[in-house]
Amino acid sequence: MVENEVERFPILRLTRESRSNIEEMFARELPITIILNDQELVTMLCSPTNLEYLAVGFLYSEGLLKSKDEIKKILVDDERGVVRLETVEDKEFVQDVLFKRIISSGCGRGASFYSTADTTSQKVESQMKISTDEVFALVNEFQHGSAVYLATGGVHSAALCDKKSILVFSEDIGRHNAIDKIFGKCLLEDISTDDRVVITSGRISSEILHKVAKRGIPIIISISVPTNLGVRIADNLGITLISSVRGKRMNVCTNGWRIVTDGR
Repeated sequence: MVENEVERFPILRLTRESRSNIEEMFARELPITIILNDQELVTMLCSPTNLEYLAVGFLYSEGLLKSKDEIKKILVDDERGVVRLETVEDKEFVQDVLFKRIISSGCGRGASFYSTADTTSQKVESQMKISTDEVFALVNEFQHGSAVYLATGGVHSAALCDKKSILVFSEDIGRHNAIDKIFGKCLLEDISTDDRVVITSGRISSEILHKVAKRGIPIIISISVPTNLGVRIADNLGITLISSVRGKRMNVCTNGWRIVTDGR
């Protein structure tokens, strides 16, 4: 665990029988402003790590960046809470789009520049399959991956996996941010997302589904639950949505043909 991810405070702990003064760790929260070609786009609340991945992943998810070849320079100013990204060619922004930003339902004030009516994603056609034992093993590894969560309980985690192990892991106070950090790293470091699995600790809502669909992810797993719109979108986009993974139990909400049980 990196020390700048947490801050320690003295607190008073009370029980029915006692009171004690102790020190507790809390996850750090930072407002970060993303500026693209001198255009201020959004200020979001996040954890103060891997901010270049967050910015790139967010811009990709919102359709404002297509590939890393478009990127000329990324400057991260931790002191001021600013990430500046310059592209090789200037990008024209329609002001109506910039002002259509949605503050989503997630913690960390996830933001989107499109309404659900504007968001289009191609159906995921991957024939990838995964066994129940592989799901349980991945989730078990995932739940032990975040030192900040184990210390504070105050962050979300997300991971990109193959069927056997975690390939990319991130954490953030916002569930959207954690996923954007994964995809930002994949984009900048040429990590393939073909036939991969995304695991998240957070609720799976519609904007989360659109993020993974844009990367062609066929399977998303959560230890939490989806929303009704999340289930509908996963079904329509051909994504296998697995939720409420606890111990040796899971709920397969959509496209269950990708899940192999008892060798079948």
